[in-house]
This record gives sequence, C-alpha cells and structure tokens, in this order.
Amino acid sequence: MGPGKAAMLEAIAETGSISAAARTLGMSYRRAWLLVDTMNRCFAAPLVETTAGAGARVTEAGRAALTDYRALAERVEAAAAGAAFERLQAAIRTQPVLNSSPGRGGGSRASG
Repeated sequence: MGPGKAAMLEAIAETGSISAAARTLGMSYRRAWLLVDTMNRCFAAPLVETTAGAGARVTEAGRAALTDYRALAERVEAAAAGAAFERLQAAIRTQPVLNSSPGRGGGSRASG
C-alpha cells in the first residue's frame, strides 16, 4: 500500500467505478486495473470487488486497509518533522528537470 493505491481506493469509493476513478486520477484504465489487481492479490481479502455492468466497490477490508494506511502515513509524517526533513524537502525541485536526451539516463554532463 502506498499513496497511489490509497488514492485509487478513495477514488473508487467516491465514483463506484475503476474507469471513473482512473479518469479522476488522470491515469489509464489499464494502470488503474493493475493497481487494483495488485492490491487484491497482495491482501488476504480483496480490497475492491467488481461486478459486470455494476462498477466496483471498496470492500470492508479495503476501507480498513485505507484507514490503517492513512493513520500510519500521518504518524510517519509527524515523526519525520524536523530540521533534516525540512532540509531534504528544500533540496527537492518543485518540478523535475526534463530529460533532453531520452534513453541516455538524463541529467547534465560536466565537460572538461
């Protein structure tokens, strides 16, 4: 479970559909389905149930996993607060540098 899967569960709960959840999150249906399939295979009980023609719903196990994940994420975020976290956060770009050389590992090279 991570932020992407948690967001997917929330979007499915709100929309009642994997495809609508994918649109809400700006991802392909295939990517959304893969997230759901991974969650359902990795947990003891399915987190999402689908019904042909009736959409999808987050199960009780899914709601519990989402609640537990959010609680854990809050604790981790609170524990991470401090000078080291602030320095790291300040060092991260707000927008990634676009790779001008696809397939070459990106980044710039120093000459000399």
